[in-house]
Amino acid sequence: MTTTSSGFSDRFILHRDPHPARMATFAEDVRASLGSRPLWLSAKYFYDDLGSALFEAITRLPEYYLTRVERDLLATYGREIAGALDGPLELVELGSGSAIKTRLLIDAILERQPALTFHPIDISADAVTESSLALSGAYDRLRVVAYASDYFPLLREKRLATTDRVLALFLGSNIGNFEPRDARELLELLARALRPGDGVLIGYDLKKDSSILELAYDDPTGVTAAFNKNLLARMNRELGADFDLNAFSFRARWNDKHGAVESFLVSEPRQRVRIPAAKLNVDFAAGETIHTESSYKFAREEIVALAKHCGLAEKTTYTDAAVRYALSLFTVV
Repeated sequence: MTTTSSGFSDRFILHRDPHPARMATFAEDVRASLGSRPLWLSAKYFYDDLGSALFEAITRLPEYYLTRVERDLLATYGREIAGALDGPLELVELGSGSAIKTRLLIDAILERQPALTFHPIDISADAVTESSLALSGAYDRLRVVAYASDYFPLLREKRLATTDRVLALFLGSNIGNFEPRDARELLELLARALRPGDGVLIGYDLKKDSSILELAYDDPTGVTAAFNKNLLARMNRELGADFDLNAFSFRARWNDKHGAVESFLVSEPRQRVRIPAAKLNVDFAAGETIHTESSYKFAREEIVALAKHCGLAEKTTYTDAAVRYALSLFTVV
């Protein structure tokens, strides 16, 4: 299904997934994840209205450098990145969200060419429509052809349609939110969906001292703890659960073996929690954990090796002065 916005003529087109998969309900996912051991919750449920506001607050914390450093790198090197590929360019972005940082590259590209087509891809039709309309209103030389779809079926089914040289963006350290096998499959699919010479820009968090990493995911202000505890509060609000948030603490620890910061909610006492809408009672042992997220970190060499396996060759890599975060530009071989 395709939607065209009459407000901006043909400058905004939305392609919806023609075969949307049935999405499990919150209750069904909770029943599956808290109904067996080890206990876990899907990180996708972080982002209700309150969770999204808390994450926005996290990005402003001094300890959470990722968003700030990536934005600074794009501001510093955006023109160089835009000029690194033979133009004219089209932009593709996986997980575009609000596309605020993307504007830095849009500005840089529009300095070099008269018009630009941008293809944001996001599973949320509402989110991608909101950001696309905002961009269409801000740039009269920008055409937005958006996709409301999961990345994997979109790329497998070759539904991404481009004409010019492509610069594909995978920013926000989103590659670190995928399990390694899924990250590899996604990059393989992306490389196959593009043409030789097209570019892929990947933003990723670099491995560093564990104390810096753990502070970024467990800040002393307690905002990240509140962000994680909102999962429990959301089950109380939406599923009729009776979680006592004060009976849980939050912990984020660097796992050197896995190369990830792993986040957990910890049941302090032995307790039983009822979740009526999920038709589930959960008996917690004292100290038992619920895994909420793994955030994978990389050495540059690891990303380059992964990309090479997927048919991508490194062109250049940019890092901040403290070598905390990197942007690597690859080309499709």
